Amino acid sequence: MSISRDKQPKGNGRSPMLPIRIPSELRKQFDDLAQEENTSTSNWLKELGREALRMKGIEPKG
Repeated sequence: MSISRDKQPKGNGRSPMLPIRIPSELRKQFDDLAQEENTSTSNWLKELGREALRMKGIEPKG
C-alpha cells in the first residue's frame, strides 16, 4: 500500500522547506501516527496545522 501525499497545487515549483528540530522520541510518535493513517509525516503535520488554523477560524491557504 502506498503512502498518501499532499495533492495541493505547488505553483511554480516546490514549496519552500521549513527546517525544524524535533526530539527523536517525538518524531517517532509523529512517524508512527502518520504510518497508521497511511500518510507521510510531512502530510500528517500539514493537516494538523490546517486543523489548528480552522479551529481558530482561519481558512488555510494551502
